[in-house]
Amino acid sequence: MSEQEKKFLEIVDLKKGFGAGDTRQEVLKGISFSVAKGEFCVLLGPSGSGKSTLLNIIGGIDDADDGYISISGDSLKDLSEQNLTKYRRKHLGYVFQTYNLIGNLNVKENIEVGAYLSDSPLDIEELLHILGLHEHRHKLPNQLSGGQQQRVSIGRAIVKNPDILLCDEPTGALDYNTSKDILKLIEDVNKKYGNTIIMVTHNEAVSDMADHIIRLRDGMIRKNIINENKVSAADLEW
Repeated sequence: MSEQEKKFLEIVDLKKGFGAGDTRQEVLKGISFSVAKGEFCVLLGPSGSGKSTLLNIIGGIDDADDGYISISGDSLKDLSEQNLTKYRRKHLGYVFQTYNLIGNLNVKENIEVGAYLSDSPLDIEELLHILGLHEHRHKLPNQLSGGQQQRVSIGRAIVKNPDILLCDEPTGALDYNTSKDILKLIEDVNKKYGNTIIMVTHNEAVSDMADHIIRLRDGMIRKNIINENKVSAADLEW
């Protein structure tokens, strides 16, 4: 792996606060780390540690007060608003705790919404099989279980073939067994398509399946760990 691939995603001295004066709260207090291309990185920490704020800045949803993020050497802060929108559309996929599906579109159509944003989308029929949704492709969201809806959400994000897949507590609303199924799916997607995955979680066990673990507390990195002993998602327990 080249040096550029090792520093595919680079976060440099990132700072972010909210409010003003006596009520101002510093959420990120100088975050620096890099993520290699194709790596599965987990941002781990309790509520209020700054992990979701960091994910939103990586995703171009929010701006940093100081510091910068670069993708393949290109700094996001140098992008115009128009180019930042293009960056989000072309290079990022988002999976949230809430599914945000379009109620009057069926499974296949919801995934196709993501494909329209890409110049080189994945094959939808193949993806439906990988997601375990092919037999449900004509169903509407309200005819699906929570786990199936999250699979559609992942399909919509990954069909764009994004460089980076951002996952914010993707199993937070799911039961134990369904959570493991979704984590296995994300693991399979990472292996098959080689997307760089950044996942926010407060679940310690999930870090065992990651290549790279960033432990956050009070807006600072407490540990930056390369995991040499990964566990498959199927073998996770909590």
